[in-house]
Amino acid sequence: MIEQSILTQAGVNQLIAAFDLIPDILFWVKDTDSRIVHANQQFVEHQGYKALEQILYKTDFDFSPPHLAFQYVNDDKRVMEGYIVTDRLELNQTSSGDLAWFSTSKHVLLDENGKTLGTYGVTRHLEKTSKALSHVRAIEAPVEFIRTNYHRHICIEELADVAHLSVSALERRFKKHLAKTPNQFINEVRLENARKLLVETRLPVSQVAYQCGFSEPSYFSKQFRRLFGDIPSQLRKKLASVD
Repeated sequence: MIEQSILTQAGVNQLIAAFDLIPDILFWVKDTDSRIVHANQQFVEHQGYKALEQILYKTDFDFSPPHLAFQYVNDDKRVMEGYIVTDRLELNQTSSGDLAWFSTSKHVLLDENGKTLGTYGVTRHLEKTSKALSHVRAIEAPVEFIRTNYHRHICIEELADVAHLSVSALERRFKKHLAKTPNQFINEVRLENARKLLVETRLPVSQVAYQCGFSEPSYFSKQFRRLFGDIPSQLRKKLASVD
C-alpha cells in the first residue's frame, strides 16, 4: 500500500505513534498528491471522522471550504519545492465550523536517498496553549480590526490607535509575533479574502480586487502571484479543472 511504503521508507512509524499521545496537536502525513496517508486521532476527529481508514487518500478538498483547500494544497506544493512553514499563526476553522487561532508547521518528507515522498505537518489549537495564546493576545485588537476593515484604506496611525500603541511599538509587536509588518499583514488578509471570492464567486477579477481593497487590478495580480504562486486568472483555471 502507498501508506505503508511511504511510512516505511521515511522511517517515521514510531514518531507518528507518539503524536497520538499529545493532546490538542493535529498531525498528518500526505503523499505527493496531497492525499492523507497517515494522521493522528486528533486530526481524524477534527475532520469529523472516527477512524483513520475513513480519511485515507482523501485531500483537503474533501474536508475544507474550497478557498482553504487551495491554500493547504498550494502550501504542500511549495513545501515540496523547498519552502518551509514554521509556527505560522493563522485563523482557521475549528471542527465545529467556528474561527480560531492555530499555529501550523509543515515540512517536506524525504526518504533516505533524498527523494520527495510528500509532506508532514502539525497544527496546534492555540486556545488550549496558554503560552502561545499570549502571543495572539498581544496583537489581537489590531489583527481583528484589519480582518474587519481590510476592504478599505487602513493607515498605520489608525491601527496604532486601535492597539493603544505608538506606531513604532505596533510595528515591533507585529514583527515579534507575526514576523511581518502591519502593512504586510493587511496585504495578506486582503489577498486571502480575494482568493476566497475568486474560488467561491464568478465576480470579475477587477471587481474582486476593488472589493478587497486594491485600487489597481495589475498591482493586485502581482501581489496575488507573489503570495500564492499564480495570478488570479490561473487560479480560476485550476478551479475549473478541479470541477
